[in-house]
Amino acid sequence: MAFLQSMYRTFSRLSLDVVGGALAGLLFFSKLFHTELDPLVYQLLGMAVWCIYTLDHVLDSRQLTSPVSSRFAFYQKFGGILMLFVVPIALCGLFLAYRVLGLGGEFYLSIGFGAIILLTMLLVRKAGKAAGLIKEFSTAVFYVLGIAWIPLLRLEGIDLTWQNLLFIPAYIGLAFLNLLMFSFLDRKEDETHGFASAALTVEPGKLLIWIRRLAFLLIFLSLAGFIFLPSFYRPFACVLLLMLLVHYLTFFATGISIEAKRGRMEASFMFPVLLLLL
Repeated sequence: MAFLQSMYRTFSRLSLDVVGGALAGLLFFSKLFHTELDPLVYQLLGMAVWCIYTLDHVLDSRQLTSPVSSRFAFYQKFGGILMLFVVPIALCGLFLAYRVLGLGGEFYLSIGFGAIILLTMLLVRKAGKAAGLIKEFSTAVFYVLGIAWIPLLRLEGIDLTWQNLLFIPAYIGLAFLNLLMFSFLDRKEDETHGFASAALTVEPGKLLIWIRRLAFLLIFLSLAGFIFLPSFYRPFACVLLLMLLVHYLTFFATGISIEAKRGRMEASFMFPVLLLLL
């Protein structure tokens, strides 16, 4: 059991759980928008997500002096080795993007979108503690737009409906809720390290109220979507509802470690794989 826990901890610290959740999200939007995707698109997204998250964690860890949490200690210890993988994987990703997307509009729009994400990351990092809620919200927006990007670009006019577009802000809301919850759980660590976060901008009691209200709102809207939207959309609303319930019940549960809460909430982003059963 201890071995499995150690393996999962390493898996999580390498951001591979985030990559898995992103790939499941891509599946969610590809099915929602009726877009058949080449397996290479999934590979491309996985490479991009891993590079962005790893680069962000390595840069954060290099700003810190001891003592640091075990999470950042991992990146301080292995950051140099990880960067040896980030650079070639990023270059391979560019080649793969060219192979999958060609030199057409999809390729140039995707490169531009990636540049906007990196520029925003740098600006938020420069802003320091002043970034506050902007960090969480911008990350949620770019995360969801990133996983929905290719399905959106390949969306046929006949499949462009207000019903399926509703799921984009709903998914952003879920990602934002996830980040607010993580910010609350990590507030002491972020304060020690001087990182920008919502928990250091908003008083903890007030942030907890915001989290509860946002969770209730999103759960209510997902349940309403399941009841009132046409039958095609109900599985998607159900998946969102399940992810939201896991977040709410896990976050407000007692007697569970912060690391276990993080693991359960990240694992819930894999729920879209249930759509493969349809």
